[in-house]
Parts: sequence; structure tokens; C-alpha cells
Amino acid sequence: MTEVMKRNEVPAQDRWQLEDLFATQADWDREYGEVSELTKQISEFQQKLDDAATVRRCIELNDQLALKMERLYVYANMRHHEDMADTTYQALTDKVTKLSVAVSEATSFIVPEILAKPDEWIEQLLNATELADYRFSLEEMVREKKHILSKAEEALLAQVGDLSRAPGHIFSMLNNADMKFPRIANDQGESIELTHSRYVEFLESKNREVRKNAFQAMYETYSKQKNTIAATLSANVTKNLFYSKVRKYPSALEMSLFGDNVPQTVYDNLIATMHEHLPLMHRYMKLRKKLLKVDELHMYDLFVPLVDEVEMKITYDEAKRTVSKSLQPLGPAYVEVLDKGFNEGWIDVYENAGKRSGAYSWGAYGTHPYVLLNHKNNLNSMFTLTHEMGHALHSYFSDEAQPYRYAQYTIFLAEVASTLNEALLMEHLLKNTQDKKQKMYLLTYYADQFRTTVFRQTMFAEFEKIIHSKAAAGEALTPQTLSEIYYDLNKKYYGPEMVVDEDIAMEWARIPHFYTSFYVYKYATGFSAATSFAKQILDEGQPAVDRYLGFLKSGGSDYSINILKKAGVDMASPEPIRQALSVFEELISEMEALNP
Repeated sequence: MTEVMKRNEVPAQDRWQLEDLFATQADWDREYGEVSELTKQISEFQQKLDDAATVRRCIELNDQLALKMERLYVYANMRHHEDMADTTYQALTDKVTKLSVAVSEATSFIVPEILAKPDEWIEQLLNATELADYRFSLEEMVREKKHILSKAEEALLAQVGDLSRAPGHIFSMLNNADMKFPRIANDQGESIELTHSRYVEFLESKNREVRKNAFQAMYETYSKQKNTIAATLSANVTKNLFYSKVRKYPSALEMSLFGDNVPQTVYDNLIATMHEHLPLMHRYMKLRKKLLKVDELHMYDLFVPLVDEVEMKITYDEAKRTVSKSLQPLGPAYVEVLDKGFNEGWIDVYENAGKRSGAYSWGAYGTHPYVLLNHKNNLNSMFTLTHEMGHALHSYFSDEAQPYRYAQYTIFLAEVASTLNEALLMEHLLKNTQDKKQKMYLLTYYADQFRTTVFRQTMFAEFEKIIHSKAAAGEALTPQTLSEIYYDLNKKYYGPEMVVDEDIAMEWARIPHFYTSFYVYKYATGFSAATSFAKQILDEGQPAVDRYLGFLKSGGSDYSINILKKAGVDMASPEPIRQALSVFEELISEMEALNP
């Protein structure tokens, strides 16, 4: 099909059924009116939260209001995503966004008013029978109390909020708007301007000279701005140290982990366990060097495919069947819901004119989840399907088992269910693929996920920890200091088989995640937890499946670390990371056996 379909040309079976959320626009309008009315009602509780019964009524009304707001917001945005040129739904999303701001303002008094009360009164509140259902939520509120300042201090911090966003904003403008890269020759010898999006394409080139030129041009450009970018990153670290000190946290790292109530041992264990297993990464680099048939492996050789692209034409129906088969180890209850999702209007399948790009899973409590795809008949799209259905089924089981307040899981847990589905799909494909080239393609695809998501993100996490520690000790973060730290980490992680080119010392300057500090470790922990779950499910069977389904049903009813621990993955210990890396070792062994 050469022409992209218009939205009204998409067959009904390939569209999600948003009518399950609101049957008609009139129903949406009616609920919009109800939210406006409830917003007035909740304001009446202000300055009246004096006893447990009143607090309960206020929380119940707040939850009712939040759920209706969520339904309105999700519906308007998903309609908008069907065709982003449609002005009707552009207007609807604008309208609901304004309402969302009004609701946030109207409910913002609840937490400060409760926390302003004396400690004895709050203790009585926690133990009140009327509030037993909300105890965890209230405990979470109280846990934050020691880091909340006086009203005047909080007002002052709110005013410097824009200043605190400045380092990230300055880096974004420099990186995306002002940074200009030179022209280099592509595979055909044509002179092409290097850009962020073209960089990886150049690094995937079979022509080594093209890869090398792109690599050097990229870091020479950043090197010219090294003083500015070092000052910007240093300002971001200083900002983190300021907030951690003012809010009485022992360190910027502990401040970042506090929201998810994750102990620092999780972060430290990740780094320590990765150090333990660096010989595996070094072994993979040795294999890469052998398969590429090069005398020296350079940093610009990391993205070139080890196997020629394997053409795997997979229709949407075939993708559904394969995904369903691959998830059989999760048991009939899981697969039954999966099939319901495939057949009952959860998924918007194909691209159409104006449709939002990419893929996601979303929805509102009380209605089944939805999945947006832009499906192409290839392997990547099949992995996207199982990934997004992992999110969708996590939401489905959480919503079924938990009340509204505790149904939403944290970002720390969000990628576990989706990545587990990918791991089981990969295991299924490897088990059922006889073609050597296809198997090698799948093995390298999976091994590179370990390299980029586990090892590389942990290296980033270690870099962040080191630079914050140095700054906290009063050391200046000069371009030289940052580059030396980063270069040494690359040498440590990639090992003796890799020629660690000096240009890579400037890579710290182009990583936007360093402005959302101490976030990247979640990619590595999420991937490790999912791989550990997959291994347990395949090795143990039903007991592991039961634990995993318990995880899916837990939502946000406890701290993330506790939810994982109950399900058999203790992220405070190195064991899940070791289990994940044992899978990586199996992949390398299989690749070595295929290439003696």
C-alpha cells in the first residue's frame, strides 16, 4: 500500500474502541460538567480537615474527581492522536488541559493542610479505623514531611523553580538548535550533513571509513563547546546538591531515590555487580572483533550489524499468533486476557494520515487499557506489540485487583512487564528458529540490548555518581575532569579487546539524560528484573508464574522494591542482576558455538 490511509478509511477491526470509555461526545461533555461541579465541592473542605471522618470524605471525593479527570483527559488525547490535524480534538485536549490545571489547584491544599498538623494528631490519623484503606497513602505523605520546609521557604523554592530548569534548558537549546555538525561522505560518496538522527545510521555503515569519519566529526564538534557544556552540566550538579542540602537529604543521589523509596544499596549493587561481570562484556567485544574480521575494534565499530539484515516479513495476524504462543509460559489466565486485548478493540493497529507516531499503552481506571501502534510487517513491530501489551496487561491486572488510589504502578516498575514479554518472545523465537543466519541475527539483537540497556546505562549511572561525589567534596567539574572520568569508565567497561578512542572522552557532553539526574539506572534495573522474572518462569514454571501474576496485580499498593521482592526479585541484592547476566552469558556462548 503506497498511499497512507485517511482515518475514516481504517477498517473497524483495526481501530481501538474508544466508545468503551465514552459512548458519545455528549457523555464526555456530561462528565466534564460533573468534574467542574466536584471541583467546587472539594474546595469546601479547605481549612476543615480536623478529624478522620472528614479527611476520609475529602480523600474519597479527591479520588472520584481524579478518576473522572483521568477519563476525560485520556479520551480527549487518544482521539487527538488518531488524527492530530483534526481541529475538533485539538480543541478538546486544550479544553481538558485547562480543566486539569483547575483541578490540581483546587486539590493542592490537601497534603500541606494534613502535614501542617501536630505529629500526635497525624499519628492518630494513621491509626484511625475510618482511614485503614488509606494508611499506605498517608504513610507515604508523612514520609515526605521531614523534607518539606516552612510555607515561606517552600514559596521561595517555588519561585526559583524556573532557575533550576535552566541547565537542562540551556543544554537542550545548545544541543538541538545551535550545534552544527560538518558534512561527511556517506556510503555512496555523497557529502551529507551529520545530524543527531543520522549519526547512528552512519555508525551502522558497512564502510569503516564512513563510521570513523562520523565518530570523529561528532566529538570534534562537541569538543569545540566543551567549556560551555561542562559549565552547564556542572550547574545541573550544583542545583542537585543545593536542593538535597536545603531539603535535608544526605546526598543528591539519596534525594533522587527517595521518591520511589529505593535504598541506595540498589544503586550501589547495580554498579558493583556490573563490575563483577565486566569480563562478559569484554568477551562479547572479543567476539564482535572476530565477527567483524578487524585487527582492532574501535568505539565506532559498536553499532555496525554483525549479521546482514535478515528480512523477516511478519504480518500483524502472524505477530499476534507468535506473541500469544511465546507468552504461554505465563499461563492460561494471562493468555486469555491477552487474546481479549487482541480481539476486543484495545489496539489501534496501523498508520493513518495525521496519526501520532510511535507506540504506547494508555487508558483510564475502570475501562480496559488501550494500545496505539503504527504496525509494519517486520520483527521490530512484533517486539513493539508484545512490549506494549506487557504494559497493557500490567495495567489490566493492577486495575482489577486494586482500588483506584493504588492501581497506578511507579516508573521504577513500569518497564518490567513490557521487557519480560520481549524476553519471552526472544526465547520463543530462538527456540523455534532453525536458520543459522536468522538465529545469529536474533542473538546479536538480544545481546546488544544487554550491552546498551544494562552495561551502558550502568556506566552512565556510575559517571553520575562519581561527578556528584566530586562536586560534593568541593572539586571543580572542568571539561578535563569530566573527560578523564568518562574515558576511564569506557576503558573499564569495554576492556582490553577494545581500542578506546580518545574522542569518546567527550561523549558525556551529548547525553541529555544527565540533566534528569540518577534516572538511567532504572533502565538497567528494569531490564534486569524482567530478565530475572523470565528466567524464573522458564526454569520453575507455576510457582514463578504465580509470583509474577501477584506482581502484576500489586499496582502501587506498596513500595516498588517490596512489590518486586514479594514476587521473587530482590533488587536490594545482586541476585537478579546476576540472573540477568547469566542469560547474557548464554547468548554469548551460543553465538560463539555458531561461529567457531
